[in-house]
Amino acid sequence: MFRGVTQLSLDAKGRIAIPARYRGELMSKCSGHLIVTADPSKCLLVYPQPAWEPIEQRLNSLSSFNPKTRSLQRLLIGNASDVEMDSAGRILVAPPLRGFAGLSKEVVLVGQGEKFELWDEGQWNLQIEDALSFSEDDMPPELDGFSL
Repeated sequence: MFRGVTQLSLDAKGRIAIPARYRGELMSKCSGHLIVTADPSKCLLVYPQPAWEPIEQRLNSLSSFNPKTRSLQRLLIGNASDVEMDSAGRILVAPPLRGFAGLSKEVVLVGQGEKFELWDEGQWNLQIEDALSFSEDDMPPELDGFSL
C-alpha cells in the first residue's frame, strides 16, 4: 500500500529516485518493473506491473467503437511506458510523458494505494489548493455520510 507525498527532483536525464521506503516492496512485488502512463488529470500514473495488467486488460476488453472509450484507451494504453528501477532505485520518465504532465525539475510522488501519481510540484500545489476549497455543497453523492 503506497501512501504519502514525497518531494523529488528530476535529474538532467529525466530520472527520479523512487523513495527508499518503497523500493523493497517494489522489488518483491514486481522486480522493480513499473508502468508509467498519462492520466486525464495531467499527471502521470506509476503502477507496479502486476497492478497495471488487469487495468490494461479491462481497458482492452472495452469496445473501441465508443469515441470516449477509445480516447481513454489511447491515453492510458497508448502512453504506457515500461520502466525498470536501476540499481540506485531510479526510473527514467520518457520525454513525451514528462511533456504531457508538464514536469519541471521539482516533482511530487503521491502514494495512492496500489499506484503512485507523479505531479509537477506547482501543479500538485494547485490540486491541494483546490481540495482545500471543497465545501459541503460540492460533496459528491458517493461521499454522503462519509466521516473522518
